[in-house]
Amino acid sequence: MAEPTLDQLLSEADRAYVAQRVRDGAYASVGDFLSDLIRRDREQQAARRLRELIEEGLASGPATPFTDADWEALRERALAAGS
Repeated sequence: MAEPTLDQLLSEADRAYVAQRVRDGAYASVGDFLSDLIRRDREQQAARRLRELIEEGLASGPATPFTDADWEALRERALAAGS
């Protein structure tokens, strides 16, 4: 079964909105509008994930000094991941 086209996925109001944004010069094309929308969504997801990681770190307790053994373990993990 064929994937639905953009015209099938968007309401008439949404199609008109996108077309108006292109006519106004905000975007060069519908494709540019969609690319910008996707880029912004990716940025929002990355920011959300960063906030989650920061909260995890803060909740994990007090910081401890990073030792030479910690650096070595990190190097070994990086080398193993690259293999």
